[in-house]
Amino acid sequence: MAGETVITVVGNLTSDPELRFTPSGAAVANFTVASTPRTLDRQSGEWKDGEALFLRCSIWRQAAENVAESLTRGARVLVTGRLVQRSFETKEGEKRTVVELQVDEIGPSLRYATAKVTKVSRNSGETSGEAWGAAPVPAGIGAGGEPPF
Repeated sequence: MAGETVITVVGNLTSDPELRFTPSGAAVANFTVASTPRTLDRQSGEWKDGEALFLRCSIWRQAAENVAESLTRGARVLVTGRLVQRSFETKEGEKRTVVELQVDEIGPSLRYATAKVTKVSRNSGETSGEAWGAAPVPAGIGAGGEPPF
C-alpha cells in the first residue's frame, strides 16, 4: 500500500448499503458514511457540531454481501480504506472529479450499541450458526460437559 492514502472514518450510514453484482458475478456494496465532528465550546459549555463530511464508500466480494446483510441506515460504523480520486464526464459534458473510499475493513461501532458476530464459511458464504464456530472440547471433559473433578 505504499503511496496510498489510508484513512479510518467513524460515522453513520446515510442509507442502507446498495448491493450490486458485476457482469462477472462479483458483489459490490456502495454506501455513504456521514461523519460530523463535535467540539466543546468552553465559553458556553455546549457541544457544537462542525461541518459534516459525507464520504462515498464501496466494498467488494464477500465483504460486500456481509455489509449488505449486516448494516442498515443510521448504523454507526468504523471504516478503514484507501482514498481514491476518480474523474468522469456527465451526460451534459461536464467534467467531474470525486474522492471515494475503497473500503478494506468495516464494522459496527460498539460505543453506543452491541453486536453479535457470526462467522461466515469461507467456501459457501453461509453462516455457521455459531459465533466464531464451535470451540473444541478440552480433553477430560465428559459427555455432560462437566469437568471430571
